[in-house]
Amino acid sequence: MTIAVTGAAGHLGRLTITALRTRGIAAGDIVAVVRDAAKAADLAADGVQVRVADYADAASLRDALAGVDKLLLVSGSEVGQRLPQHTNIIDAAQATGVAFIAYTSILNAATSPLILAGEHKATEELLAASGIDHALLRNGWYWENYDSSVAAAAATGALFGSAGTGRVAGAARKDFAEASAAVLTTEGHAGAVYELGGQRLTYTELAEVLSDIVGVPVTYKDLPKEEYATILENAGVPAQFAAVLADSDAGIAVGALDTDSGDLERLIGRPATPAAEAIGA
Repeated sequence: MTIAVTGAAGHLGRLTITALRTRGIAAGDIVAVVRDAAKAADLAADGVQVRVADYADAASLRDALAGVDKLLLVSGSEVGQRLPQHTNIIDAAQATGVAFIAYTSILNAATSPLILAGEHKATEELLAASGIDHALLRNGWYWENYDSSVAAAAATGALFGSAGTGRVAGAARKDFAEASAAVLTTEGHAGAVYELGGQRLTYTELAEVLSDIVGVPVTYKDLPKEEYATILENAGVPAQFAAVLADSDAGIAVGALDTDSGDLERLIGRPATPAAEAIGA
């Protein structure tokens, strides 16, 4: 059995390959699909098959997926371009006979109000129409998303956001990677929809976690979405991405990134990593 991982030079892709190896998959049975082979030189040195392809290049994707049995489709990072990119990958999977796809979606994708959710929902619909057996890995927020808040919390004593009293069900990237590896290496996942989240925290509780990390009191400052986006822009975040982040926080306020499904812990066979261990690690 050959398993391919797209975006394999990225954080989640690399961690998934590590998790596959831990589960006993031989390096030579893993295909790392990357844009730049140089960034995966260490994987190649370990015996992983490194194949170069771009999400926007359909021909390169068909070459990269030749002979692949199972595929982890790690969602693209270019918001606004992901649907055509994912279409190319799914088309290539159909053309090359890939038997199973696990797709990294977002929590509650079918009903989520988040800007980020639209392309995920559309990709899920493409998979449903493709005829390929698949599972939806609806990942929650990475605790590592808050790494950038550590320095600001230490400097200002504050965590800024627009999440109100909503909860975010977060976990470490390695948790989501292990869940992906579990689905790729065991049977019975075709048609499954997994809502993946771990520890559930309000931003007030997250501020307490940050306080312990930085060693000074940190309080949560809840702001209107537009004001929070402006703060992000002033901190150097590009305007479009700042709007997406502020929108995601507003989604947390209404439960869009929360789940108590328990799916993540069942898949990985252990408790999810708490925020205090993951943030700034």
